[in-house]
Amino acid sequence: MPIKDVLLPLVGEPTRDAIAAIDKCVAVAGDFGAKVSAVAIEEDILVRPKVVVSSGTTNAAVSEAVRSVTDAQGLLKAFDAAAVRFSVRNEQKRFRMAAAEVALGFAECARLKDLSLVPVKPDDGQSERIVERLLFESGRPVLMCPELFAAELPVVFDRVLIAWDHSAPSARAVADALPMLQSAATVSIVTATDSKTPAQLEAGLSLVAHLAEHGVKASFETIKIDGSSIGKVFEAHVNANAIDLLVMGAYHHSRLNETVWGGATKTVIGRPPCWVMMSR
Repeated sequence: MPIKDVLLPLVGEPTRDAIAAIDKCVAVAGDFGAKVSAVAIEEDILVRPKVVVSSGTTNAAVSEAVRSVTDAQGLLKAFDAAAVRFSVRNEQKRFRMAAAEVALGFAECARLKDLSLVPVKPDDGQSERIVERLLFESGRPVLMCPELFAAELPVVFDRVLIAWDHSAPSARAVADALPMLQSAATVSIVTATDSKTPAQLEAGLSLVAHLAEHGVKASFETIKIDGSSIGKVFEAHVNANAIDLLVMGAYHHSRLNETVWGGATKTVIGRPPCWVMMSR
């Protein structure tokens, strides 16, 4: 299915990195030929009052004195500038809600979109919560844009890497990414393993054959883990091979297991090494 309707969730402050990520996300949506729906949330944040509130102040005044909001308007201003520059069809919405409601709010907005384009701050708890909620609650895939080096990211995904383990999330990610795979110049399928079993080799070659039916010429190989984490193995492979887009399934193990012990999904969400397409 072509990608024609995407969500761009925005929260936080319009920093230089955040604006670069917004710009790059809108450019990618324009390359898809998609409409972008930007949803910016003014997040209620409890703060310590800088002045002593007198005893005669009403409860409402006290409440206002200890709250502030993030700069949703500044984020939408950056989005509007990018949408004009890249001539992208768009709409904008702004909501205000408590911090605990933000991630679920985005997930509900994403349910009738083809995917969510998500700017991701490095090692940021809120970014991780937003991506997780989108994966578990929206029913749609997520395309992550690492804010840290967004300005350097490509707009066209020529070199695509599929992290493959023959799991249901991996299969779903491949299906969701098919339009991107069909337009890529090079598609590589990689299984991270130290054992290289006949079943793993057969699964990889079967995916090559499946993609060929959709006009995608792909190669398959295995790479060794050698005591590293799978997430770090794929990060190294991305960097060594100048990969534009990493396609992978999310949370093959339980989310609690990955939260406690770490895992490929947690590693990649925490610090995406490039554009990352993830499905659950």
